[in-house]
Amino acid sequence: MKVQIESPYESGSEVARDYLARALRDSLYRGESPFASHGLYTLALDDDKPEQRELGIKAGFEYMLDADKVAVYYDRGFSAGMVDGINYAIAVGKPIEFRSLYE
Repeated sequence: MKVQIESPYESGSEVARDYLARALRDSLYRGESPFASHGLYTLALDDDKPEQRELGIKAGFEYMLDADKVAVYYDRGFSAGMVDGINYAIAVGKPIEFRSLYE
């Protein structure tokens, strides 16, 4: 099962990177094939440059179209990018599952 991961992420934040790694691991142990565009694309794009941020968001939305569902890891709150991802998932009819790593 292909799963698009949504989690709060700030480029360069070790806490955010570690949380994303734990979310990916959780998804893998559920037998899923997770994808986290926000963790991957920020390696190549500058999230502080609006045109590059938008490019990454659009590319992530393209991948979401092929996902079976969207998993939202919310323990660290909801970032603006996560809200955009959730709204897009709703707009294209993707199932959304809210998950906690601490429950």
